[in-house]
Amino acid sequence: MTRYVFRDGRFRDRETGAPMLVPAGPLAMPSITRPMPEYASPINGRMITTRHERREDMKRNNCVEAGDMPSPTGGKIRNKAFAAKRGLTVSEDYR
Repeated sequence: MTRYVFRDGRFRDRETGAPMLVPAGPLAMPSITRPMPEYASPINGRMITTRHERREDMKRNNCVEAGDMPSPTGGKIRNKAFAAKRGLTVSEDYR
């Protein structure tokens, strides 16, 4: 694995001194996520302070994120008023 050092204002190969190649496009950078607010679990009242505790609490109580729930209609539109308001058509299964 190539190791780089910072010389002359650039990262360079430690052995050859060749400048490090920078890939085209956005650079991958670490991100920092805000700490989540502390809350009491609505199921058992236990205090949840970290994301890990939240995942464990949800797993322990057989829960899923609301955004992860599948659509009851499988993404098909069945409400005529909803479809008309948005310029869509009702799915064949619900006509």
